[in-house]
This record gives sequence, structure tokens and C-alpha cells, in this order.
Amino acid sequence: MNIFQKGHPFIIAEIGTAHGGSFEEAQKLIEASVAAGADCVKFQIVYADEILHPNTGFVALPGGNIRLYDRFKQLEVTKNFFFKCKDYCKTCGVGFCASPFGLQSLDELIALEPFAIKIASPELNHLPLIARAAAKAGDIPIILSSGVSKLKDIEAALETIEENRADGGLANIALLHCVTSYPAPETDYNLNVLEPMSRIFGVDMGISDHSLDPVLVPVLATACGASVIEKHICLSKEGGGLDDPVALIPDDFKKMVETVRQAENSTKEETISALNRFYGEEKVLAVLGSGVKKLAPSEKANYTRTNRSIHFMRDMSAGEKIGFGDIAILRTEKVLTPGLEPSFWNDINGAILTKDASSGEGVTLSHLIVKDEPQKRGFLNKCLRSIKKR
Repeated sequence: MNIFQKGHPFIIAEIGTAHGGSFEEAQKLIEASVAAGADCVKFQIVYADEILHPNTGFVALPGGNIRLYDRFKQLEVTKNFFFKCKDYCKTCGVGFCASPFGLQSLDELIALEPFAIKIASPELNHLPLIARAAAKAGDIPIILSSGVSKLKDIEAALETIEENRADGGLANIALLHCVTSYPAPETDYNLNVLEPMSRIFGVDMGISDHSLDPVLVPVLATACGASVIEKHICLSKEGGGLDDPVALIPDDFKKMVETVRQAENSTKEETISALNRFYGEEKVLAVLGSGVKKLAPSEKANYTRTNRSIHFMRDMSAGEKIGFGDIAILRTEKVLTPGLEPSFWNDINGAILTKDASSGEGVTLSHLIVKDEPQKRGFLNKCLRSIKKR
């Protein structure tokens, strides 16, 4: 079924990992999402090894600094947890979807037969993940977030879907405009990109909103033709969820849904006029932006660090041959060096190291000798194409 309709946004309540591994908390969050008017709830299927290298750095929490990798390990739950969540969603009459972060979590998600598969912004350039989702999802809608990305990243992701789907098309695919900053300034949203990007790529457009205001960005996005609105929900701002600081409490989520539904019945001009009176014309114009797709000021520093690149998974010595077990496609995040983008994954296999490499280090061109001539030519051509797209 086509769940995307321009001007009538499909509203996703992003529960993420706010349940803290408790099914009782998950039930409360599902119930709160339904009461607030969400069409679908979204979880995250987390396996730390699919996301981060153990040496990626530390994050400050109330109890002190903890390795970011260990924080993600705390978010892991059993497969049965999500089967129970999906069944409870069905009981409550709301859709179930989730974000996978690697091939294992993707396969587990597809087995759940979700309402949709959501690819988060940092995984937009994880082309092996997107290829597998496109090949195995069948008729399940795929939603892609495009925070901390450039046009070349979006184009590559959509081309990967087309190349791997049985029908070779982009039906039931939605792209969410997003700013990967927590919280994201409303004035970074540049919502005028929605219409032109929908035309350019031939897909439905929506937003994944990390700003704090429950009304401004969602309602203005509706006026700009959004087909999807995704926003985090939590039971309390004092909860221990990783994303609770940017989430809406249930009353605010309900307010968002109500104002979005009101905006559906107004013209774009009427909606903008109403927002001008409340927020001021200068701020509304800033949120609408130029309509030119580019990295937002608040997320520029995250490019190549939040999204995926190829990293060594063990210490290696000059002269060793790289195999798939020696590398992984991970977020760079805190302190590690970024590596080659995931599109180089197959090309790196079998290459010889020119110098020693440390576990966690990003794989770069300076590490590699590609000896096989056909592979070498393909590798160099890909490097040239990648440089030209920047």
C-alpha cells in the first residue's frame, strides 16, 4: 500500500531506544503515541558492533564519561522484544517500523514484516545496507533520512535502490529532509528544498525533525508539501533515553499532530501567514530558507564523522592482504579518522597494505596497493568519480 500522500503527512512517533529495554516502557510509549495521533511508531534495532568501533571515544552522561560503544551496547535487546512490540502495535491499531543499522538488524527487521523500513541519516551512504533492503524488502516501503548528506549521497542511495529492487523503480520510497544536530535550530531547516527535491528525485519528501518546537517546522513542512513527518517522543524529558533531550512529551506531540492536521486544510499562504503572526516573519522566512540543498551550518562538522566510512577492525602490518573480516562500515564519530566511503567496500578486499594500520583507523588510499590490474583500473576510476562529485 502507498502510505505517502502529499499534503497529508504520514506521522511517525520515533520511540527509538527511549524504552530502555523495558517492554512495559515500550507499551507506555506506544499507547502515548496512539493517543497523540501518530500513524506509526518507530524503534531502533541496535547492535553496537554494526554501528561503532569500540575505540570511537567517550560520551558524557550524568554518571560520568562512558565509551560511546558501551552506551550502544546498553541499548541492545533480544529479537523477541521487537516481536512483542509489533504485536502490541497491532493491538493498539498503529503501524510498526524500525531503523536497522547493519545487515543483521535489517534481516531481523524484514522478518518482522514492518509497516516500513527506515534508514537513518548516518546510514544513507551505507550502500550495502540499502542494496540489501531494496532487494529483500519486497513491497515494504523504505524511508530514507538525508541529514548530514550532500546531493551526491542522496543520488547514490536512490540509484542503489533502483538497481536492486525487482521492479527497478522508486514507488513507495520516501526521502526525509533532516538536520543532524541535537537539537537542530529551526532556522537551519531550509524547508523550501522539499518541493524541488521531490521533483528532481521523483520521490515523496518529508522531514525528520530534531528541533525542539512542536509546531514550527512540522506545520511549515506540511505547507511545503511534506508526505511524512517524523519526530521523537518520550514520556518525560527527565527520562534516560538517548534522544529524550530532543523528544516531545505526549502533550506536545499531540499538539504537533493537531496543528499539522489543521494545516492540511489551509493553503500554504494561509499557514505561513498564521505562523508569521506567532513566530514573526523573519524567523519563518529563515526556516523556509533558500531552497538550495546543502549541509546545514549546525551539521557541517559532522560530515564524514556521523555518516559511514570503512575502518580497520584489527591492528595490521604493512604487506598484509586486507580481507572482509579485517574491515567494517562504521560511523567514525568522536576521535577516529574517517576512511573511504562504503562504495569502495568490494574494491578494498584483497588490497595490500602499504603501511601499518591501527584497529579503528579509517582505511584511506594511502594504506592501499591494488595489484590486480582490472581491479586497479576500476578502483582508480571510482576514486576519480568520487572526487568529481564532491
